[in-house]
Amino acid sequence: MSDHDHTHHTGCSEYQDLSRRQFLASSAALSAAAVVFPEWLPRITLTNNFSSTRDIIVSVFMRGGVDGLAMVIPHTEARYYSLRPTIRTPAPDSLAANRAIALNNQFAFPPAMSGLLPAYRAGDLLVMHAAGQKTNTSRSHFDAQRYMEVGKPVDPDLTSGWLGRHLASVPPISATPVLRGIGLSSGLAKTLVGGPMTLPIADPANYGIGGSATTRAARMAMLKTNYEGSVNPLRAAALDAVGTIDLLGRLNINAYTPASGAMYPNTGFGRGLRSIAALIKSDIGLEAASIDVGGWDTHAMQDPNGGQMATLMQQFSGAMGAFWADVMNTGLRVTLVAVSEFGRNVPENGSNGTDHGRGTVMFAMGRGIAGGRVLTAGWPGIEAAQLENRMDLRVTLDYRDVLAEIVQKRLQNNNLAYVFPGWTPTVYGVTR
Repeated sequence: MSDHDHTHHTGCSEYQDLSRRQFLASSAALSAAAVVFPEWLPRITLTNNFSSTRDIIVSVFMRGGVDGLAMVIPHTEARYYSLRPTIRTPAPDSLAANRAIALNNQFAFPPAMSGLLPAYRAGDLLVMHAAGQKTNTSRSHFDAQRYMEVGKPVDPDLTSGWLGRHLASVPPISATPVLRGIGLSSGLAKTLVGGPMTLPIADPANYGIGGSATTRAARMAMLKTNYEGSVNPLRAAALDAVGTIDLLGRLNINAYTPASGAMYPNTGFGRGLRSIAALIKSDIGLEAASIDVGGWDTHAMQDPNGGQMATLMQQFSGAMGAFWADVMNTGLRVTLVAVSEFGRNVPENGSNGTDHGRGTVMFAMGRGIAGGRVLTAGWPGIEAAQLENRMDLRVTLDYRDVLAEIVQKRLQNNNLAYVFPGWTPTVYGVTR
């Protein structure tokens, strides 16, 4: 569940129902996984030597439909201020204490996004605006999230995820990987479905069997003894599962010390990125990680300067900024990309919030990203005639163009027709 469940009362009923369904389905999947462990889990060996010939990817999903115009402000457009009288951030050249921070002569961060300024100024953060799904116009959270995660719009027969297909179409980066992909959730995110050696582990820092800590060692020993005499594949699967629990225990993620003095926020998203950093540095063969950050369905009382949206952005940018300082600024080959299923209406609604829209923002971060700028595939503008249905920012940059370039250039995978079936990507220079 999200860190921001306490804010979900402002979200639409579909978003709340989707969150409940995802939780129930993932809980059922986790219970089933506890009975029969995957046969492919290898024997565990621990190494302290991080090495990679291609980037590791971290996929962040901002669930709920993020308001891109609150995160990245078109500060030179008068209509932004007139359409958002109660949820606007003052322009960078104003005298207000909460004025925006200019990224260039067109766009700005609100103060709550300042955690990402070091990465942006170092040239490692690329901000992308008017982004989203060009060919899927659904305002349904369920449909928009599903089609974004599988990487092809309106195809109910495609069940694997784009990142799962990436892992399935390239060899491992390690000769003896333990886990190639991990989803920090109770059930495997659709993005990773189809990936070999890929597991959902909601909390790697505290992964293990339930029950009293005082009897944990005895129960682990009993499980190992009971399955030693079993036949394969059950014997290998059970013993390797015990080994995975043992490995994560020996990594002692709770004692992990981030580099560069990085301070992760004490939120689910912050703790999750910290765990991913520890797993990457442990050199267990991890190639892909997926993590969600929720709460973006801001239909009411949004307030990007002191309310719900400000808190969300502060926690989001703080966690991402810490991950950059801890992992990317220390020279590791890691790329992070953050997406959301859709954006919000340009005008605020009668509840001081925003309703489901179209274009929004994306972020890509890493040493191999051509950052320090705001990328648009032609800024569509927010004048009435420029908006989709006179309400929404148009999508001019399809998210698959961004992901496809990262997959090909940073992950060294040329099988783009398999990873993104039916899509011919346009290259926008996302990577160096």
